[in-house]
Amino acid sequence: MLAAAVGAVPGGSARPGQQQMATAIEESILSGEHLLVQAGTGTGKSLAYLAPALTVDGPVVISTATLALQSQLVDHDLPRLADAVTPVLGQRPTFAVLKGRHHYLCLARLENSTEDEPEDTLFDAPSRGGGGTKWLGEAGRLGKQIERVRDWAMETETGDRDELDPGVDDQAWRLVSMPARECVGAARCPYGTECFAEASRARAREADVVVTNHSLLAVDMLAGRHIVPPHKLLVIDEAHELADRVSSAAQAELIPELIDRAARRSRPLLTPELAESLVAAGDSLAVGLAEAPGGRITGELPGPLREACTLLDAATRAALEKIGDVKADDPDPVRKQQAKAVLDDLSKTTQRLLEEADHDVAWVEKPDGGGAGRRALVVAPLSVAGTLATHLYEDRTVVATSATLALGGRFDTVARALGLAAPADPGVDPTRPHPRAAALRTGRPDPAQAGAGTATRPAQPSAGDRSGAGRRDSAATGDASPAETSKADGPEADAGWRSLDVGSPFDYPRQGILYVASHLPRPSASGLPAAAGEELLGLVGALGGRTLGLFSSRRAALQAAELLRARTELPILLQGEEALPLLVRRFRQERASCLFGVMSLWQGVDVPGDACQLVVIDRLPFPRPDEPLAAARAAAVDASGGSGFASVSVPIAAVRLAQGVGRLIRSTGDKGVVAVLDSRLETARGYGAFLRKSLPPFWYTTRPEVARGALERLGKS
Repeated sequence: MLAAAVGAVPGGSARPGQQQMATAIEESILSGEHLLVQAGTGTGKSLAYLAPALTVDGPVVISTATLALQSQLVDHDLPRLADAVTPVLGQRPTFAVLKGRHHYLCLARLENSTEDEPEDTLFDAPSRGGGGTKWLGEAGRLGKQIERVRDWAMETETGDRDELDPGVDDQAWRLVSMPARECVGAARCPYGTECFAEASRARAREADVVVTNHSLLAVDMLAGRHIVPPHKLLVIDEAHELADRVSSAAQAELIPELIDRAARRSRPLLTPELAESLVAAGDSLAVGLAEAPGGRITGELPGPLREACTLLDAATRAALEKIGDVKADDPDPVRKQQAKAVLDDLSKTTQRLLEEADHDVAWVEKPDGGGAGRRALVVAPLSVAGTLATHLYEDRTVVATSATLALGGRFDTVARALGLAAPADPGVDPTRPHPRAAALRTGRPDPAQAGAGTATRPAQPSAGDRSGAGRRDSAATGDASPAETSKADGPEADAGWRSLDVGSPFDYPRQGILYVASHLPRPSASGLPAAAGEELLGLVGALGGRTLGLFSSRRAALQAAELLRARTELPILLQGEEALPLLVRRFRQERASCLFGVMSLWQGVDVPGDACQLVVIDRLPFPRPDEPLAAARAAAVDASGGSGFASVSVPIAAVRLAQGVGRLIRSTGDKGVVAVLDSRLETARGYGAFLRKSLPPFWYTTRPEVARGALERLGKS
């Protein structure tokens, strides 16, 4: 099957890591054992999981984190694969895309969009500033977009927003789409038989392969798994993103404007007194948010916020009781369900905040400096590992894959985050070698302790330790690649899962250098230190541009751009000054250009070839102290006697750093340097080595003259 799939790819050829991954998935399909697979860039992991997936008797679900990968699968990989394997299977496999309900045009909402428009525009306008004149302009703009959607509705077969070209903005789309919680269901809706969202679910139920996204997968788990069709195999690509997407799906918030909208929508269904009680609760929340400091709430809710939540709890309960159930003979069941759904969400969120449960984290979100902008009271789960353990693995085999699953050379940290049992205590410092490292790498008992099986071999080659002496020759030892050493033999896993690192087809030691500027002072204040700025100038100047700068803050990126604009003639592109796709396109096309930006660039840019031959990272991407969830999780580990920094902050930094470093080598012909301007990657005991082991095995150096010399040679080539 894989051979047929690879043969259909122009210039395609067999790759050992790809074959190894496909074989491991075939074994998991037969055994029912869950599998974690780290597959580096260039492995061809999409075909590696799609080929064996087509042998499953029943539907298979593929979940991705990004729209880019989802589009690649649906528009390129799956059609080509279906053509290639049809002679082998004797029939053409079918596939479908499944997205959230709000991605599809709602004909019931479209019918009422003109009537809804002024109300929703009035709701949205204050947050953007401006007065009545701007409202009229906005209304006219929205009206034109809605008319374009009406014309498109007459010809579209899917109602999928991604197929509307040119598109409409989010505000306009909200007026013609229906969130799942507000939908009355096909049986009660006058357009139920024509519903685009229902049609997409029907297609998914009939398909051999269903492609969805992590956000919808998370909602499906939290809602009792009735959205995604029943299936035997679930493949989670970009699996390092899943836990965060589940956290987001389980997150809830209270916003004064949302309460105001709920009052407007439900007013026709309520008495004037009940409607005013909702407005009063929203006003009370606005006052409480204005008075409360931004950031995590570490004790009880502040008095004004507790008072606002108490008022809102009483108001929403009374309003829901007054509205009652949605009935088939209601004059307007769609509007009634919309009003009820928003009130129900507010009620549940309020009760959750008032409960102040240990398993939840609450925080106040407000703009820096106290200026105008979004203000919200937010609550989210401290951990989703339990949710994943309960809902992700039941009645299906799960294959989770990514280029960044083995942190510090081990899978146990990611495994626990994904709800899998790993033989280590939650408070164990992941930066220290575990006494049962073999078991941690495979999810199995240590063969030496179990008394059976062949000894587990390291998941990463150990010769030429990149963390200590001999590092300058770390790639020239001739050791086996990870793909050759990671497959472990041993008894059946009691934990029900195993792991595999198939490496990468790239020759990292010969294609790239990892340079750590260990001579620079340890970074302290935010922004770009003067010494780091001078180092950046020297590196970029040696190459003559072609640099992707990944910065820890907007301030640092801006300072770097200003420095290079002042002291070089190079074209400097800064995230935020133009639309990101346009900046990336210019970066590819203008050979001497540099592109500087913040976190969204760390994993959202793919620029193979000589347009990007230097990736600069200003500092290690630890979570900021004011990131509420990370801070709360670290505090919980500290309270249990462990190290919150090592157990929470270091793994987060490892994933982010690996994603950023991965921007350099995107094809077998790429060459270049990754420069980290944070000396802690070399000098920090414990976590420095752990972070380096989480990265591809580049040739490693701390000597600036070596890095600049290599860049000068690249600049002349």
